[in-house]
Amino acid sequence: MRILLLTGMLASGKSIALRVLQDLGYYCIDNLPPALIKPFIEIAKNSTPQIENVAIVVDMRGEAFFSSLNESIEFLSNAGDFTVFFFDANDEVLIGRYKLQRRKHLRAGSERIEETILRERAFLEPLKGLADYVIDTSETTDKQLTEKLVTLLSDPGQLSIELIFVSFGFKYGILRDADIVMDVRFLPNPYYDEDLRNLSGTDEKVAAFVLSDQKTTDFLSHFMPMLEFLVPHFVTEGKRQLVVGIGCSGGRHRSVAITEYVATSMDHSKNKIQIRHRDISKDNYGD
Repeated sequence: MRILLLTGMLASGKSIALRVLQDLGYYCIDNLPPALIKPFIEIAKNSTPQIENVAIVVDMRGEAFFSSLNESIEFLSNAGDFTVFFFDANDEVLIGRYKLQRRKHLRAGSERIEETILRERAFLEPLKGLADYVIDTSETTDKQLTEKLVTLLSDPGQLSIELIFVSFGFKYGILRDADIVMDVRFLPNPYYDEDLRNLSGTDEKVAAFVLSDQKTTDFLSHFMPMLEFLVPHFVTEGKRQLVVGIGCSGGRHRSVAITEYVATSMDHSKNKIQIRHRDISKDNYGD
């Protein structure tokens, strides 16, 4: 089991780190009392299917429970592949983040933010000394922090993305959750061939009709290399799902045939690929 302990200053980027880790497949728990770490790990190891990657956040919010933290860290160091991340930022940046969000420090009480930050630093200093990685986010954007974590925590040979190819008909509305939308209404329309009208793009006759046209060949010669160029860059940026919408008039013939061809032509060994046809069963008069 790979176990990450995330700690450090509040407002230093741990919430962003949790989102990244969730996308990487980690089971994440925020602000877990240290005394519950051991029973949780034991439950996780006996789960079905077994949880392989765990990320646990402990910080000053759990100050009242820290008496058992050293014992929990000793347990974690023997429970699996254990790594401690300490997130930090300079005081001026932390104060600026609190002011920007119009929030007070969660452990401030009646103190000023500056006073609480000083107390927090002193309280967490022993944990910082145990950290395998200290990540200072003082001059780091959310995007840069995401890229750094993906690089640190992912095996470059295993980085992948879920590609979801969806055909749709513009007459029923654009695909709202698409990251990329291609309009293939310029391709020859099988609807006007009476032998093909009642079939769909999953039928060999319709696919052959669409794919055999020179305009289709020219389109694919540009579209496929574009996807092959874009996907690796989305992966390294930390994106874990890419929805590619391919639309025609009714979503039954052209878009379906192109979606099937493009999806099956992608490298399935590196990426998880899904094919969906949103409007294939609808009344596609005129396609």
